[in-house]
Amino acid sequence: MTSAERRPVKLRPEIVALPPYKQGKPAPVDAYKLSSNENPYPPLDGVIEDVVRATSFNRYPDATALAVREVLAARNGVSVDEVHIGAGSVSIISQLISAAAGAGDEVVYPWRSFEAYPGLVTVAGATSVQVPLKADDSLDLPALAEAVTERTRVVIVCSPNNPTGTVVGAAEFADFMESIPDDLLVLLDEAYYEFIDREDAVDGLALTGRYPNLVVLHTFSKAYGLAGLRIGWAIGPVDILNAARASAIPLSVTEPSQVAALASLERDSELAERVSHIRARRNVIRDGFLDRGLRVPEAQGNFIWLGAGDETDRVQDVLYSHGIVARAFPGSGVRISIGEEESIASLFRAADEIARLLPAAHPLSTLG
Repeated sequence: MTSAERRPVKLRPEIVALPPYKQGKPAPVDAYKLSSNENPYPPLDGVIEDVVRATSFNRYPDATALAVREVLAARNGVSVDEVHIGAGSVSIISQLISAAAGAGDEVVYPWRSFEAYPGLVTVAGATSVQVPLKADDSLDLPALAEAVTERTRVVIVCSPNNPTGTVVGAAEFADFMESIPDDLLVLLDEAYYEFIDREDAVDGLALTGRYPNLVVLHTFSKAYGLAGLRIGWAIGPVDILNAARASAIPLSVTEPSQVAALASLERDSELAERVSHIRARRNVIRDGFLDRGLRVPEAQGNFIWLGAGDETDRVQDVLYSHGIVARAFPGSGVRISIGEEESIASLFRAADEIARLLPAAHPLSTLG
């Protein structure tokens, strides 16, 4: 049979049509890479040495990541079985969606939010229900609740929301949880939890044991600077996490990542200091953009959001011309991660130019 006669392999059409997840654009050597929400600092002091010293690269890791679970369980006042470890928190979200939703089911989440959510839902065979954000780029929890139907199996709440940076308040989250069925799985994605400095924000870890349908997700990728090792965790009811464990790829959480997580958890004071630097830098950058006439929503992650809309490509090009590689979401806006201190001057020069080029009535401008 010739290649012209060969029939294509049968694949699910919705998967064939699904665009693969794309990372932030790589940066030239003379530019600042602010496109992937990475920590500008390396792992905490001593973590790399602990990983090299303690890792047996020729042996399989502990499939249950028991040592990490024990530490996290003790810290959060839960049993070991109420903690689950995955290759990044996104892998646990994938496991939980697949465990709860399939063909004919729906998964409700805000939009715009984490770029991976639509793909995870499609791979599970379920249908996405995307609920628009409010005018200030915050999550509309009443609208999320209204979108729930008999077909809904999962609702995702991202706080701080990626890419807009806004958070959900504790009181509004409590109202939301009271307004939905208690047999509907709710995923509270708190990947950027450590960067929050708003006192009234929801704290998923404080809700442990309060709701039988809530799973809270965290990661070591962001604040701890372990993005390259891929390790995240979840706290929730045992029966739900057992379903996630059943759908997980075995042995996907490597020994180096487990050792790095344990070593990082021993360095709380160093972590707090680094997080405080990133928060302060984020606030300086946001204030500087506001002062230059650009509308920037509340920023509670390690990034800021420019809702550039139809000017997204131009804004990205201006940033790039000033040595800033940011993450553009076509037709929506640009997310700028908080990076090195030295990047701030370049960001402000770019902001001055962006403010000049925007049409007076553009939503991103406050000068019109």
